[in-house]
Amino acid sequence: MPPTFPLIVDAHLDLAYNALTWKRNLHRAAHYTRLQEQGTPAQKHNGQATVGLPDLIRGRVGLVFGTIFCQPRSRQMSPHELTYGDEQEAHMQGMAQLDFYRRWEERDPQHIKLVRYKKDLEEVIRDWGLGIDKAQSLIPNPQSPITHKLGIVPLMESAEPIREPKELELWYEKGIRIVGPAWDTTRYAGGTWQGGGLTKLGRELLDMMAQFNVILDVSHLSHKSLFEALDSFEGQHVIASHSNPHRFVPTERHLPDPAIERIAERNGVIGVVLFSKFLKKDWGGKKVEVTLDDVIRAIDHICQVTGSVNHVGIGSDFDGGFGAEATPRELDTARDLHKVGDELLERGYKPDHVQQIMCGNWVRKLREALP
Repeated sequence: MPPTFPLIVDAHLDLAYNALTWKRNLHRAAHYTRLQEQGTPAQKHNGQATVGLPDLIRGRVGLVFGTIFCQPRSRQMSPHELTYGDEQEAHMQGMAQLDFYRRWEERDPQHIKLVRYKKDLEEVIRDWGLGIDKAQSLIPNPQSPITHKLGIVPLMESAEPIREPKELELWYEKGIRIVGPAWDTTRYAGGTWQGGGLTKLGRELLDMMAQFNVILDVSHLSHKSLFEALDSFEGQHVIASHSNPHRFVPTERHLPDPAIERIAERNGVIGVVLFSKFLKKDWGGKKVEVTLDDVIRAIDHICQVTGSVNHVGIGSDFDGGFGAEATPRELDTARDLHKVGDELLERGYKPDHVQQIMCGNWVRKLREALP
């Protein structure tokens, strides 16, 4: 394990969805899951698994944003997928995923910790043998025992499980701290494929999010909704948990430079996605065609646009509808995330700046936003 990165944060993993939809046992390493899934619909649709608790822990990925992800039936690509037809079905599926995280913590408190409050975040950091100095940097804490606990911050990807804006209070009480209004277009906002702007309900939802100090995740918003949300959201905290620069893959899925600037102006963080299709616009489908060069290019572009390393991190989206075949050549499982930081060091990034990218920026954002 590379000592340079005592803790790595990944801001986007569909853990509950994969466990409930594809029956993946997340306590197993990804390579074991691959063997079990050979020839199954799970591997055909999602590719070769890249995430399991052993891979995360051994890779020192000790803090992740675990999604509540519900897929609309209109986007169903396999009859085996769990999808919803209306907001009531989305609500039930979202609650089931949130309950999955709660039960996982109850069954394995030694290794799983839901992060809903600052005290939870600090517990996870301590469990990795770290402390936090006055500058909010992570530093080794020799007095803390290392127990290797995975912290999971609940993030709702697409707000359809929230049946009406005032119901956000219920989700907040249950631990949701980050909400992305759309995946594809929802009742709240235009999304990646169908487009459109914020709806009346969407503006009401943003108002409720501001009242409860919920973090706005702008990933998957159409460009129209994206800029409308950046203009109208009166809350303090904005992120893009898993979005790449539009400059390299010019689709609605990614962030134009003005949006990157606006997120940085609000002290936000952008998580770079490690999906080859999102890193190289002419990707031909072969793993060898995309490398860590393309990942560093995306990270460096965000740093150049914002003028610092303070607004970029990792939001891998591993196992988010793609597998190891569709990740850069050097990456096989979540255990390899440290290679991104290693490559940044090779390119001349300062060690403390690399730690910010691999961990510190997301920790800072959570410490600002969590109650």
